[in-house]
Amino acid sequence: MSKNFTLVGAGLVGSLLSIYLSKRGYNITVYERRPDMRKNRMSAGRSINLALSDRGWRGLEGVEIDGEVRKIGIAMKGREIHNLDGKVTFQPYGKGHQANYSVSRGGLNCLLMDLAEKQGVKFIFNERCSHVDLKNTICIFENFETKKNTKIKSDRIFGTDGAFSAARMAMQTATDRFTYSQTYLDHGYKELCITPNAKGDFAMNANALHIWPRGQFMLIALPNLDKTFTCTLFFPFEGENSFSALDTKEKMLYFFQKMFSDAVPLMPTLVEDYFANPPASLATIRCFPWRYEDKLLLAGDAAHGIVPFFGQGMNCGFEDCVVLDKLMSKYGEDWDTIFRNFEISRKPDGDAIAELAIENYIEMRDKVADPKFLLQKKIEARFSEKYPDKWTPLYIMVTYRSDMRYSEALTKGKNQEEIMKKIMAFPGIEKKWDSEEVENEILKLLPRP
Repeated sequence: MSKNFTLVGAGLVGSLLSIYLSKRGYNITVYERRPDMRKNRMSAGRSINLALSDRGWRGLEGVEIDGEVRKIGIAMKGREIHNLDGKVTFQPYGKGHQANYSVSRGGLNCLLMDLAEKQGVKFIFNERCSHVDLKNTICIFENFETKKNTKIKSDRIFGTDGAFSAARMAMQTATDRFTYSQTYLDHGYKELCITPNAKGDFAMNANALHIWPRGQFMLIALPNLDKTFTCTLFFPFEGENSFSALDTKEKMLYFFQKMFSDAVPLMPTLVEDYFANPPASLATIRCFPWRYEDKLLLAGDAAHGIVPFFGQGMNCGFEDCVVLDKLMSKYGEDWDTIFRNFEISRKPDGDAIAELAIENYIEMRDKVADPKFLLQKKIEARFSEKYPDKWTPLYIMVTYRSDMRYSEALTKGKNQEEIMKKIMAFPGIEKKWDSEEVENEILKLLPRP
């Protein structure tokens, strides 16, 4: 039995995968280029927040650590939409118990590393992967402080080192016919903060994802355990309304007071945060293959980096761990078959969620305040309630149906959208949206089983 595995990258997926592998009896060492964040933990309100949903929970349940993670999450039961006219509306995500959980990326990463170490996983920090000898499964790491190079030989290598993966770069440069694309949005993001109110409590509804949709841009806010909200402004890099245009305190404040008037009083550090935090880019990474023979495998963002607008980046990476674990159960030590089946099964899903994430950005910034879009969602929700075996809204399929592949959800979602285009074109749909006539028309348009 091959025993010694090296993981490159101690982020969320690397830390969770190390637990899965360690529980199977492998000796796991994880190398991370950054310092150990547990020695200087990020404050909960100043780190990127994530929305943990069913696919992610399934990954945590697979190694029985979901209970520990629930202690650091806040349930968000829907979107709270802040319109330009000051009106606030709530849109539930699903039914009853269905919710996404706001978790601090840093806080979750620290917890996963703590839990991995209890399983015997060894973490080594400040080590940048500078070279991978694929044929001989050797990694060379350079220490950031001493500049000393260390050569590590292992039985298998897992590249879990994110969108700009050194492990993936080794495959790009050393293998033939490696397909790779890196596509950026014209929009970036900047982190801001909403502080607790005068009583030390949440300044807004804590059980919601808050969105200020404004057409070509938007502001969102997710709750933290310390009663703050982590805000993210998604905004063009260039143009009339853009990061490049808001280059002075006066311009920025005028813009925010005009576009996000109800948020500004809740953000006492707005000016400092805006100019201290540089805008970051948003990229989609696609590549293939994800493996080199039975020696190296890419997982998480290293294989399929996506933009954050469906809240599925982490959830998709955790689902990678579930799929890989099932393949290990099925094929034992046949790593060539495990790696081959992993990339064949997951590649279509990685591509699908990448496409869905970009589409959902358009929905979040442009459509969630549009009366026609909201009417369409009401029709879909009503029909789904009556015929749950015939119709599941796309958001539910992606977020709360961990038994459904992303690629299947994408296909079904496109088919349903074509049907809804015809339904929304009905004369007088605003008055007859809940009629038997509309219901029968949807049934007629559904594909035959």
